Amino acid sequence: MGMNYFHQLLCRSSVWEKASATRIVPWALKDLELGDNALEVGPGYGANVATLRERVPVLSGLEIDPALAARLRERRNGQMRVVDGDGTAMPLPDKEFSAVVCFTMLHHVPSPPQQDELFAEAFRVLRPDGVFAGSDGLDSLAFRLMHLGDTCVPVPPATLTERLTRIGFTDIEVDTAATMFRFRARRP
Repeated sequence: MGMNYFHQLLCRSSVWEKASATRIVPWALKDLELGDNALEVGPGYGANVATLRERVPVLSGLEIDPALAARLRERRNGQMRVVDGDGTAMPLPDKEFSAVVCFTMLHHVPSPPQQDELFAEAFRVLRPDGVFAGSDGLDSLAFRLMHLGDTCVPVPPATLTERLTRIGFTDIEVDTAATMFRFRARRP
């Protein structure tokens, strides 16, 4: 899961944090309750920690990049429990979370089968009636250019309902906007 230098600068910028906190996360989670214990998969530089903490009392983050995980522990100590690990093989117990969320990171998972493994792992760590929700960018030339040299495997929103249904999710909703899509689903 690589990010080019431009992408790294963007993701750790205050401009990105503000965009994510004020536009992306509120839109992705509109009218959605996260319960009492949420997991963010791929928190990266931690742009969403403060916004998520306003919605949920206990927040964990699963981060694949050890340097980013260490940075999160240092900068967000007390706000988020940081777990080192891969979203396709979460080192977490079954049915621990009331919500699993991810924002603008699914396209960094290197293949559709690995994305499906991440969806299955989200299902496994969710409690019954738990919610899986998030957002990602829509495929476009600009999106591809921003990701030159990165791992970039966009998720086609039109395929998401079928993919999540196959894993066992219900109450699936997928909405698209100009440059991104949001999704939400429940573990029955």
